[in-house]
Amino acid sequence: MSYATDNRPEAAGPQHRRRPRRALAVVCAGIAVTAVAVTVGAVALADTGNEPSTAAPAVPAVVVTSRPAGLPSATSPSAAPKPSARVSKTAEAAPLVRPVPKAGWIPVDQPAWKKQVAAYKGRKIDPAPGSVGNLPEFRADCTYSHRRADDPIVLPGLPGASHMHSFVGNKKLDAYTTAGDLMKFTASTCKPAQDHSAYWVPTLYDNATGKPVETTGFRVYYRSLRDNSGDVLPMPNGLRMIAGDAKKKEPTPRGAQGQFYCAFYGPGDLDGVARSDNGNWPICGKGATFHFMMQFPDCWDGKNLDSPTHKAHVTFGSGRACPSSHPVRIPAITFDIQYGVTGTKAGYYLSSDKQGKSASSMHGDAFVMWDPDFMAKQTKNCILQRRTCDNNGYLR
Repeated sequence: MSYATDNRPEAAGPQHRRRPRRALAVVCAGIAVTAVAVTVGAVALADTGNEPSTAAPAVPAVVVTSRPAGLPSATSPSAAPKPSARVSKTAEAAPLVRPVPKAGWIPVDQPAWKKQVAAYKGRKIDPAPGSVGNLPEFRADCTYSHRRADDPIVLPGLPGASHMHSFVGNKKLDAYTTAGDLMKFTASTCKPAQDHSAYWVPTLYDNATGKPVETTGFRVYYRSLRDNSGDVLPMPNGLRMIAGDAKKKEPTPRGAQGQFYCAFYGPGDLDGVARSDNGNWPICGKGATFHFMMQFPDCWDGKNLDSPTHKAHVTFGSGRACPSSHPVRIPAITFDIQYGVTGTKAGYYLSSDKQGKSASSMHGDAFVMWDPDFMAKQTKNCILQRRTCDNNGYLR
């Protein structure tokens, strides 16, 4: 699959008969419920596109047990089990409480990162056939997985608190997903199978029908943006990043940066042969479909897998080097997203900006998790050596 690319930068009960006091006392003595509630430390509203400015919210949890430890059982025969009676496994089972993933500054596991770098540096380069091109990149080709009003990066542990997102990659992703979950539950809609990452964008909707328009192609490039890639290191597992701005609410007329464009094979107009009634969306010519390109940074601070803004721990480098604040050059992720629509006069809207109905709030999230050896192989063969690769290796 090869797409034409755009080089522009870029939610009163019934009465009951009273019990005798003695019986009531016995019953009350036989029932004990303990509950622990931890207040959520941050409140988020759905469909706003806003990112919380606080660190991780406190863990919301309610734990219920049948009896506090040490409290004798009820003396009423109907309340107390017989000595010979078996206690069901369900009654014994601990309550299921999913922990809320961390947010804010998330430090990298330095011993694990050093081990990953050492393995990368010790890996030999596989010989490349002479016919292989010289574009320093490899990729994952993904298809649509599922849609949820969840965001485990911006709103971890708060299901339904986000505007709607369309996910590709890891099939188990939800509001509670952690880096460990990505490695544990590896079913994915991406190829190669060694890519356990999750990628997502706000859901696109048809303005006339209100129905979602899902991606028909989602290619994730890992590439070098510079002329020299000798200092590139593999992606650290668990890295989280966001590109774009969900809060941006500006028109996207013909020629604007950060808009959807028409992709095609051969000559054609990127901005479309016409525009929607509000001017924010292209209407593509014959053979063209909607596309969007999104570029992520290529320099990392080497210390944190995430930050309160989900951007402060990464930045763009220059043609010569990364800044001292973010000294680790990593493969730059690029989203190349295809939608199987050609445009209409009614236009579209994103879940992150239903009122404005422009494309300016388009943004993307990447939660990176790969098989470490395969990531090392692709980074060394394809980016360090500056050879063109596909999902599995050299592009022949």
